[in-house]
Amino acid sequence: MARLVLTVVGDHRAGLVQSLADRVSEHGGNWETSELAELSGAFAGIVLVSVPDARLDDLRDALQGLDGLLRITVHEGATDAAPHADRQLTFSVLGNDRPGIVRDVTGILSRHGLTIDHFSSETREAPMAGGVLFEADVVARVPEGTDVAAVVVDLERLAGEIQVDLSVVE
Repeated sequence: MARLVLTVVGDHRAGLVQSLADRVSEHGGNWETSELAELSGAFAGIVLVSVPDARLDDLRDALQGLDGLLRITVHEGATDAAPHADRQLTFSVLGNDRPGIVRDVTGILSRHGLTIDHFSSETREAPMAGGVLFEADVVARVPEGTDVAAVVVDLERLAGEIQVDLSVVE
């Protein structure tokens, strides 16, 4: 089985996911994992599908047939989908929105050699005080030999500097 990572973008409207799911199913594919969202009037997402090797090219062609409805980019996935044994660091960030929060947080992760397995964020109106809040949930993979305590110290220092709450779950 081939594994494909599909990135999809289109104008938000009814039937987009159904159209994509139909094409995958029609070619013997299996929809495994996805993250899909409406973002400022656009529909965007990423989908992992598996498909029999013999049907791979046909599925690629069928996906291109959705052009005009969805713009789809197909990426070859890894054939060894076994989970990694590295530790994970899970944390959330919450505070007043300002430019640079994602850059600052991911900069610390990068400097310590962590990779991001999952990152979701949103901004929303602050319920009582007014203004806009930024919230992110992050799961990062910690390579063997990495000093997790040092990563947490750096994240906590940053949280104090930019005045956000940091909640770490190890």
